[in-house]
Amino acid sequence: MRITTIISFLFLTLVILSCKKDVNQPEVDHVLIEAYAIENELDGQFTSTGLYYIIEEPGANDHPTINSQVTVSYVGYTLNGVVFDENEYITFGLFQVIKGWQEGLQLLGEGGKIQLIIPSGLAYGTNGSGSIGSDEVLAFDITLHYFQD
Repeated sequence: MRITTIISFLFLTLVILSCKKDVNQPEVDHVLIEAYAIENELDGQFTSTGLYYIIEEPGANDHPTINSQVTVSYVGYTLNGVVFDENEYITFGLFQVIKGWQEGLQLLGEGGKIQLIIPSGLAYGTNGSGSIGSDEVLAFDITLHYFQD
């Protein structure tokens, strides 16, 4: 009963925020992420930018930087569970990806695993990308296999 009340409250808050003439998208995203975390019983935390993360495995002590080449495996999905992208052992420069990944992957060492819930402003924003809609909050399960500076 308590979780239903909390989800109802968060949904009502989201509806009220959405009805404002000048929608504050970071606030809307925050409410969506909180509701998702409660519904899925996630025990993560927010960064100052609004990124929500759960470190499942911290990995080694050294962490990549924005200038690192990283090799990862990942699954990307919407908050309603629709997978829009996945890849295994793909390598790229960390500076080349969305800001949510840039921030989140620097929290891990090699062998680390993280779940990121990324507000739209740290993902594809108002433009969206392919099947990703405008102002869409995204989720990723990522394993950082290794990195190189």
